[in-house]
Amino acid sequence: MKSARLKTTVLDANVVLGVLEGRSGAERARNLISQAAEGRMQLLMSVINWGEVYYTVWRKRGLQAAETVLQQITELRVQVVNADPELTKLAATFHAKYKLPYADCFAAALAQQRRATLATGDSDFARVEKQVKVLWTTEQ
Repeated sequence: MKSARLKTTVLDANVVLGVLEGRSGAERARNLISQAAEGRMQLLMSVINWGEVYYTVWRKRGLQAAETVLQQITELRVQVVNADPELTKLAATFHAKYKLPYADCFAAALAQQRRATLATGDSDFARVEKQVKVLWTTEQ
């Protein structure tokens, strides 16, 4: 019997920061995390967006808090994906064509590359909804 392929969702930094800060839309993001913890979904995050979470938390709350957040991301079963040349070229294409902020381009590129849904609350991603399936964690 062939096993069913898990649904894959890419998290952008906005979603992770939203959960950490209790922002609007955090409940939808927490639901994704719960599904991953139960083995019903695969969560991915580009290493570029992972770094974005790290430096944002460091600036707001300090180095120790940033280190703790990285550990929490690992515990939440989020797979951090390295940016190889192929992914970086695709991200650069998103940046050139759609003028997304460069770090956001890695989330969009990873979602497109893996044929995954992109979970975000960042309205910038409205520019690429025709290229990437977007799951909005906040009302748009």
